[in-house]
Amino acid sequence: MTTKQTITPFQVELTAPDISAYRASNVGIDYVTRYDSGKPGPHVIVQALTHGNELSGAITLDYLFNQNFQPTCGVVSFIFANVAAYQMWDPANPDGNRYVEEDFNRVWSDEVLKGPRDSVELRRARELVAYIDTADYLLDLHSMSAPSAPLMVCGVRPKGGQKSINLSAKIGLPEWLMVDTGHANGLRMIERGAFGDPNKHNTAILLEAGQHWEKACEQIARETTLQFLKVTGVATAEWGDSRCSLPALEQKVVQVTEGYAAKSLDFQWLDIYNGLEVIEKAGTALAEDAGHTLRSPYDNAVLIMPTRSQRFTVGSTMVRFGRVESIA
Repeated sequence: MTTKQTITPFQVELTAPDISAYRASNVGIDYVTRYDSGKPGPHVIVQALTHGNELSGAITLDYLFNQNFQPTCGVVSFIFANVAAYQMWDPANPDGNRYVEEDFNRVWSDEVLKGPRDSVELRRARELVAYIDTADYLLDLHSMSAPSAPLMVCGVRPKGGQKSINLSAKIGLPEWLMVDTGHANGLRMIERGAFGDPNKHNTAILLEAGQHWEKACEQIARETTLQFLKVTGVATAEWGDSRCSLPALEQKVVQVTEGYAAKSLDFQWLDIYNGLEVIEKAGTALAEDAGHTLRSPYDNAVLIMPTRSQRFTVGSTMVRFGRVESIA
């Protein structure tokens, strides 16, 4: 007989770096650092801390600062995004500082940014948006609540999804590339403006490097970023490859077809799902939610980023379902 599983906390294996030295900015926006090579080339942005408890991105940028990175052409910018949330980090409560007032990665439509709403996250997004919009290439560094294999979020087809897949294929990491339907509760940064326009070259990708606080997450974030800097042309192959040991992988694309949002705070999984499991049979019971049974919608459904965090609300996306398809 299937029994309900409680959400269990994960061990924090990473140490949050002190980023206070990076507050001083050469563009007039706190925690934004711009490196200009003085030579023609793209503007490439690497952003960390879209969510305050996702440490691997901050560790990656701290690493690049300590490596004294300098672009060989174009411009590279490093951004620590939701610093207010990061400053609330407590390893004894690692789920407690994803954001301060609202999800920083759901506020990126012009309608919201130019609207009357106010929050800590919106004020920070309004500081950054004009600068973000100058990027030719953007890598947004994230991690996940469950110990899933890493994946690259490539946005929405036919909008920016295919050009993001093409960029990810050049990087060669991670194995799984995801295109989806976006989020009903707000626009992500990788979808805004030119990033979401298939007729513009501007391309954004979002790395989910693994479970938030596992040690392996740190290496995935670092090496994917190094390969990103290489393939966008702002770092030499010699510089990037000499700092990497992970092999390029045969990549798979999974197309999200639908998601499931919590109907209540009583949502409970019926088994332990970490993500990218393939559920062979349609109709397989997966979770209970206030009298409703969540079932797999079709044969060979891929579970994408099932929420294992205790911090969710009614309407939070608990899982997405997808189908594997070709990379082209």
